[in-house]
Amino acid sequence: MAFDDDDIRGILQIDSELNQIQDVDILLERILLEARKMLGAEAGTIYKRDGDHLHFSYTQNALKERGLPPGQKLPYSSFTVHIDDKSISGYVAMTGKLLNIPDVYNLPAGMPYSYNTSYDQKSGYKTTSMLTVPLKTNIGGLLGVIQLINAKDQSGEIVAFREEDEPIITHFAANATNQLQMAMFIRGTILMANRVAQLKDSHETGAHVNRVASFAAEIYDRWARKKGISDSERDRTKDTLKLAAMLHDVGKVGINDLILKKPSRFTDEERAIMEGHTFCGARLFTDETDYDRMAAAIALTHHENWDGTGYPGMVDFRNSFYEVRQIQVEGVERTGEVWHAPALESGPDGRARRLKGEEIPLAGRIVAVADVFDALCSRRVYKASWDQAAVYDELKKLAGVKFDPDIIDAFFDIITTIEGIQKQFPDVVHEEAKKATA
Repeated sequence: MAFDDDDIRGILQIDSELNQIQDVDILLERILLEARKMLGAEAGTIYKRDGDHLHFSYTQNALKERGLPPGQKLPYSSFTVHIDDKSISGYVAMTGKLLNIPDVYNLPAGMPYSYNTSYDQKSGYKTTSMLTVPLKTNIGGLLGVIQLINAKDQSGEIVAFREEDEPIITHFAANATNQLQMAMFIRGTILMANRVAQLKDSHETGAHVNRVASFAAEIYDRWARKKGISDSERDRTKDTLKLAAMLHDVGKVGINDLILKKPSRFTDEERAIMEGHTFCGARLFTDETDYDRMAAAIALTHHENWDGTGYPGMVDFRNSFYEVRQIQVEGVERTGEVWHAPALESGPDGRARRLKGEEIPLAGRIVAVADVFDALCSRRVYKASWDQAAVYDELKKLAGVKFDPDIIDAFFDIITTIEGIQKQFPDVVHEEAKKATA
């Protein structure tokens, strides 16, 4: 079937908008949203492939979302589906063929797959019509599956998905897959940089950076909505922030292992050396793109405090340098590298003047909250995780002191989303770490 002019214009517009999104998770949500809008689906789910399983990534449901505050999302739930012919999504992933089912409770006889009605029982939502589409690469690989639920006609009644819409959604899925591949490449490159940092600091795990970046993006989204930021600016900034926040601590690659891996409290000299990871990280980025500029700002300022007591302050990170000299670690003199950055403006103590309040870039203020929250909630070799309620109390206590009060307000507006992100990116705790914190 040929597409009419409206179809073609709509697809080109959506393709153009998807091409501007660089983050995988934001892109997955947008792909699902646009697919639903295109075919008038009330709900839907998108899965990512993970080996021989499909991992449930995002769900949307217009009916259940109506009672939520603007920008609030449905609670996150996580499950996997085996890629085989037993389930509808698994069958589509296995065969690479679209399935258009008018009523999942009345499947055609002789089909190997079935519909698991427990999903409806748990959610309190009745699924009827379903269109399931594979996200296939141009060389036959599978990235995931889109599942659209309950098509609605102009009167709001649930109907079957139309056969004539199948070529449109197939074309859309092919273009979405191409963009998803590019976003996955970008994320893979960033995570590779973080794996290099992880060789120096085992705390910089993929789960940690994904959580901090996801927290930051959702906190910003809520803050921006409350500030009346336009949809286009909010979406663009959220996408850039999500990627830039992943490299907030990449500068730790330049810190001497003797300091970075010290298990006990730092001396004043050691702390000063450790603070160099901020401008060491910022200097890794150019000034050529919005992403580079934001990543540099985050690396440099995510340890600045709202009350002006953080670090590193007004420094010329572009002209930072290191020297090799003798340093004291655990009472023993050793040779190590120490990073320095010239002060652009000096404070009363002769050191670089500290940033305060809104002098701190917005992205740095947001990542500061996300990073501290995750650090307190996470188990480390040298400490147990805090109780979640205690972490919330600590963040409230530090509003207006360490953190921007408006950012803290935005954080607590989206607690359900924050806790969903924690479930989405859990830590893999090794046995040695479990023993150390038992």
